[in-house]
Amino acid sequence: MAIQDIYPTALRLLGRPVLVVGGGPVAERRAKGLLDAGAKVTVVAPVATDTLRGLATAGLLTWEQREYRTSDLDGVWFAQTATGTAAVDTQVAADAEAQRIWCVNASDHEASAAWTPAVAVVDDVKIAINAGGDPRRAMALRNAVATALETGDLPLRRHRKPGTGGSVGSVALVGGGPGDSGLITVRGRRLLGQADVVVADRLGPRELLKELAPDVRVIEVGKTPGHHPVPQLEINRILVEEALKGNRVVRLKGGDPYVLGRGGEEAEFCRQNGVEVEVVSGVTSAISVPAAAGIPVTHRGLAKGFSVVTGHEELSEVPARPDHTVVLLMGVAQLRDSAAELAGSGLPLDTPVGIVENGYLPDQRVTIGTLGTIADQAEAVGVANPAVIVIGDVVRVSPFAPQHFKTADYSTITPNRPRVRSN
Repeated sequence: MAIQDIYPTALRLLGRPVLVVGGGPVAERRAKGLLDAGAKVTVVAPVATDTLRGLATAGLLTWEQREYRTSDLDGVWFAQTATGTAAVDTQVAADAEAQRIWCVNASDHEASAAWTPAVAVVDDVKIAINAGGDPRRAMALRNAVATALETGDLPLRRHRKPGTGGSVGSVALVGGGPGDSGLITVRGRRLLGQADVVVADRLGPRELLKELAPDVRVIEVGKTPGHHPVPQLEINRILVEEALKGNRVVRLKGGDPYVLGRGGEEAEFCRQNGVEVEVVSGVTSAISVPAAAGIPVTHRGLAKGFSVVTGHEELSEVPARPDHTVVLLMGVAQLRDSAAELAGSGLPLDTPVGIVENGYLPDQRVTIGTLGTIADQAEAVGVANPAVIVIGDVVRVSPFAPQHFKTADYSTITPNRPRVRSN
């Protein structure tokens, strides 16, 4: 049988009687697949696997513990042979042909009237692949396509909305990571590929927006320190309004939605207004951006813990010790005041400080100094947001820190560094 003889289609077997002849592992897989499709399954075999016997005991299928009879095909819509004995499978297939019943002959794919494809389900999409009667080839292709759908490399977006009469959509709060498109989670990228509307921050993986279909609407709500052109209450309203129109909405945020990202407020507002919401954690910039400069937030012998605060918050409660790492987000404008407050709390002026601007992006820049010098250095070189400030002895671990850290002339470094890049 040539591949051109195949007419791909899908059978809707809900409530329809089907026959599986055989009781081994192959019959078990086929019976379970048919049950998943809602078929009324009868298995005919003298011996059956433990799983098939269990399904029969539970009343999920009927097991006839005997040899096959031609009359077993009476009233059947579809048949599957899996006895492992070619003569029996051939007889079932011939009987089915005589009664014009579609039958898969597991013993002889060339003579089989139908083939069982390799199947995977991703979201509400079912993938079925035939590969010229080569099941291993079909499974390899199936797995590759399913992986591409899972990771967002293939378009999974729904173009025809299900149901009628004002069906409610959904909202996904997706943490996009620090900006490099390769650092978004697989789940986040998949949801982005399914979105009808994307409500986007200024930070996060902006390159991925270029890959969206032309009819996907992108609503820009980005904020900068001290400038919020779209207030948070308006962002909340947009999310709910778009979901109530039946859209799949992705709120694409930088970092992690629940780390100083107002994600909790957005999720709560959605739920209060009857909108389903999913939160997808992201790689927070508080940890990942220092790592881009080779700075761990904890390190054996240097720091056992760390605190993450914004430059707008009081620092008086933060442990004032070089062995407790302080990570400042959105802290450039108040860096001098923050350094003075930490020094006033007892943190030594020679405590190392690193500033990482535009983490993981092509223009990433690292500035290294001490608590006593960093404010002047930052002003001299024009440090600007987005930037993450790391204070503590862990900065010494950075490959860009001077070798003799306490006595070196600290300077701004634009390193030739290893970076995580998207393909």
